[in-house]
Amino acid sequence: MIEVLPDMPAGVTGFRVSGRLSGDELKQFRPRFDAALEKGEDIRIVEVIGSDYEGFGPGGLLEDFKMGFGTVYPHHAAFKRIAIVTDKDWVAHTLHALAWLVPGECAVFGLDELDRAIQWAAG
Repeated sequence: MIEVLPDMPAGVTGFRVSGRLSGDELKQFRPRFDAALEKGEDIRIVEVIGSDYEGFGPGGLLEDFKMGFGTVYPHHAAFKRIAIVTDKDWVAHTLHALAWLVPGECAVFGLDELDRAIQWAAG
């Protein structure tokens, strides 16, 4: 499930993922980024991956790849900062290993550092 976080600073998109993330959920969320990219806006993200996150569900991984290569890759310069907020060690280790694939700056924060992550993404 993807839940939009309220009260984000201007220019920051915040969301929380939980359970198994399906391809349909990613398809429904993608227009947020497409609209911002069409306007020429910078992309700053705060993604909270809670302790109840279980990974990708049906079609989730495929849709994630489509978003990465169809939205992120062609517009990589627009992605300025991505803050990942999680207590899952495997997520943090995976991001550190694959950080070279992530556009812009990427930082990992603990669940207790959400406010700091939001400030960093907005900066």
